[in-house]
Amino acid sequence: MKSKSLFSGLVFVIIIASGMIGAFSAYSTSDFLQATIIIVVTFIVALIVSSAIKIAEPWDKAVILRLGQFKALKGPGLFFIVPIIDTIPYWIDTRVITTSFKAEKTLTKDTVPVDVDAVLFWKVMDPQKAALEVADYLSAISWASQTALRDVIGKTMLSDMLEGRDKISATLQNIIDERTEPWGIHVNSVEVKDVLIPPALENAMSMQAQAERERQARVILGDSEKQVAEKFGEAALTYTNNPVALHLRAMNMLYEGLKENSTIVIVPSSAVETMQLGSMAGITALTMGIGQEKKNKENADTLQEKSKVIKGDETVSQSEL
Repeated sequence: MKSKSLFSGLVFVIIIASGMIGAFSAYSTSDFLQATIIIVVTFIVALIVSSAIKIAEPWDKAVILRLGQFKALKGPGLFFIVPIIDTIPYWIDTRVITTSFKAEKTLTKDTVPVDVDAVLFWKVMDPQKAALEVADYLSAISWASQTALRDVIGKTMLSDMLEGRDKISATLQNIIDERTEPWGIHVNSVEVKDVLIPPALENAMSMQAQAERERQARVILGDSEKQVAEKFGEAALTYTNNPVALHLRAMNMLYEGLKENSTIVIVPSSAVETMQLGSMAGITALTMGIGQEKKNKENADTLQEKSKVIKGDETVSQSEL
């Protein structure tokens, strides 16, 4: 029950002060009995008036019962009641209220234990029903939310729960709103904050995701190989219709291999005859020529480095002199 406001206390003090002034005036005329009566009457009037004055906050609704029956809803602002006859058992808050609720170790449809945390945003639309239709609407809506969450978890697969939180939130909102509507309560929204799964299952799901990524990588690689094979097929058709281009390409590949990698290349004799590169002696001469060219290039680089070193020594000697 809400405590009395400062305004009613101020009224009580003012009335008592007025009565004390009247009692003092009566006592000054040697009328002690009249002064006593004035004090008693003033106290009773101050108590009644201060009890009759009530002030509700802008978001509050006062439920007034008269002799045990519902009388009216009052507020916000200043209003009056009849003391002793009227009572205010509930002050209903009509603002949007948030309630956190969760379900621990609840089995999903595929028998996986999960912990789910959620937040409920709700508002009292009918204070009369909230006060008269349910004993404690705050506890009632909390329990209704928890049971609805457990029901939804038991009917949902784990994968759907992890991927479709918005859908679960909408389902929870509809279920809770249907249960709390007779109490004059409207559910604005439900937000699922977190879904916790066992660590072992989390590791297994991580491995599954990694395997799925590897599978996708292999599929992409296979598609690439298929595209390369198709391009090779097109190139083969081109070389079939143009043997000269095939010979030039083969000679270029052989030359690049001898030039960059090594001076020994194994070439099938059938390929040599097809490409019309001559006998094995011609290939050997070509290989030796390329090898000699590489050696000459290396010797030139060595001589250039030695000349740089000699010039550097001469520069140092001149500086010492």
